[in-house]
Amino acid sequence: MKALPGGREKEVYGMGKKAIGYYNVRKITSLKDMVKQSAEKFSNYDAFTLKNSQGNFYGITFRQFQDQMNALGTAMLDLGLKNAMVAVLSENRYEWCLSYLAVVNGAGVIVPLDKELPENEIHSLLTRSGAQAIVTSDSHLETILKIQKNLPDLKYVISMDAVEGDTCISLQKLVKKGQALIDGGDRRYIDAQIDPDAMNMLIFTSGTTEKSKGVMLSHKNLCHDIMAVSQLIYADPNDSILSILPLHHTYECTAGFLTMMYLGISIGFCEGLRHINKNLQEYKPSIMMSVPLILESVYSKVIKKARKEHKYTQLRFGLVIAPLLAKLGIDIRRKLFREVHENLGGNLRLIISGAAALNPKVSKALRAMGFNLLQGYGLTECSPIVTVNRMEIYNDAAVGLPLAGVKVKIDKPGSDGIGEVLVQGDNVMLGYFNNPEATAEVLKDGWLYTGDYGRIDKHGFLYITGRKKNVIVTKNGKNIYPEDIELYLNRSEYIKESLVYGVDSEDEDETKVCAQIVPNMEVIVEELGKFPLKDELEKIIAAEVKKANKKLSGYKKIQHFDIREEEFEKTTTKKIKRYVELLSLNISNLASKLKIK
Repeated sequence: MKALPGGREKEVYGMGKKAIGYYNVRKITSLKDMVKQSAEKFSNYDAFTLKNSQGNFYGITFRQFQDQMNALGTAMLDLGLKNAMVAVLSENRYEWCLSYLAVVNGAGVIVPLDKELPENEIHSLLTRSGAQAIVTSDSHLETILKIQKNLPDLKYVISMDAVEGDTCISLQKLVKKGQALIDGGDRRYIDAQIDPDAMNMLIFTSGTTEKSKGVMLSHKNLCHDIMAVSQLIYADPNDSILSILPLHHTYECTAGFLTMMYLGISIGFCEGLRHINKNLQEYKPSIMMSVPLILESVYSKVIKKARKEHKYTQLRFGLVIAPLLAKLGIDIRRKLFREVHENLGGNLRLIISGAAALNPKVSKALRAMGFNLLQGYGLTECSPIVTVNRMEIYNDAAVGLPLAGVKVKIDKPGSDGIGEVLVQGDNVMLGYFNNPEATAEVLKDGWLYTGDYGRIDKHGFLYITGRKKNVIVTKNGKNIYPEDIELYLNRSEYIKESLVYGVDSEDEDETKVCAQIVPNMEVIVEELGKFPLKDELEKIIAAEVKKANKKLSGYKKIQHFDIREEEFEKTTTKKIKRYVELLSLNISNLASKLKIK
């Protein structure tokens, strides 16, 4: 057992190069217990680093956060919101986090909503949840006030920004009112007992409101994930994180918010994707939660700059030699790639990637540049993290090993070892809200049927091959996983993104694999020194498709592709909205139109 700064120790299991270290973690029974422990352990450290309207930075300590949480929770109880559904809708900001924990730690059930949803979908989810209150920001206040008249259950609109008026309640005034009640001896909220097994979080999955399901999570679910993730990373109050991904998504909420509070890490908030570079320079975080699109953008910019400065060969050599020297104890990675580190704030040491598959080429490059990169896999139904690559042992083509206390197995694997991924553990959801039929479909005999297909290798690493609902089943019964083929296509520097789908041929007894491809025009223009003609562009992409096909079995080979100018429509976590794009393609009518050679 090795003592480490900040009082955390690491136990090492195994021997030699394959040894895996797990950091000791403190036990928490609820998020209320977590906040209490963090307020005691990290009392005067900043839980949040915020920026005011004048651009000046200030901190809110863990102790101050706990006091404000207790005050807001007390005021909510005074409004009659005990055990009520309370929605939260805003951009990433301190008040979102305060509202979330104030609700779940003694008031009611939190219902985080996607800030990108249109008015009709917000209305639908508020109706389905039966929310009695919503906490929102100025940017959404007008929409909420407009639809409130058609929401009989919605009694209170709480504004993060506005002073109290006839139409809404001021969050700041609620905090002051709650503190006054506490000062007067009101301990209803502070002494409220938490049932760790009860639903306190209702998370709607992405998709249309008709298809989205309400995932019911408990304190037990989230605490299990928080402790398990914390066993894998070393962090202390000297660390900080910039919250970039949307907080309504369980990935960012659990890993980028709650786990950071558990570990004593200060949280800052990105002001939007357009401001990432500026915010990285301002906050200089040491930790970042990310999705592949952001990391692939970082990598592309490095490549583009190297090409522009005629240093591409030099860069490639550095990416090969730096990790080799590091293995020999000569670590020059941060020095060699100092400019990349400075562009990301200068202090970034740990990147956690999730929500979609990361191109192995990108993960290897970032690690070669001196960043610790952990890629994982999860889903909302698992609070959400299931597997993660480790610092000491990793596989860039896989999504890692199961978290401590989580079991993963493959159901009915085929000859290729691929089958549906099943998960068991305390992180698995309670079920789907008001949907026992859907719950029964995925929770069977103590296992969660994830709807993802994958395989597990002899070392225990999980590989995700695609979503069950996306699988292309050929006429002769073979399964093709479009995400797998897309990964091969997207490895090309000339391809920005792709979407693979199947079309049943009318005159032949086979299924054609087709692709929609968005070219990486920046790289192509840079390479050619001009904007390509249509024939030139098709020739370049055809060559890349041919390269991908060489790595694919015969029945998986792409037989037709189309080039499109605009990027695909995406979710807030930057995953392609596959069902929207495929619907627009109207695949059922394509078979008679495609002339596939």
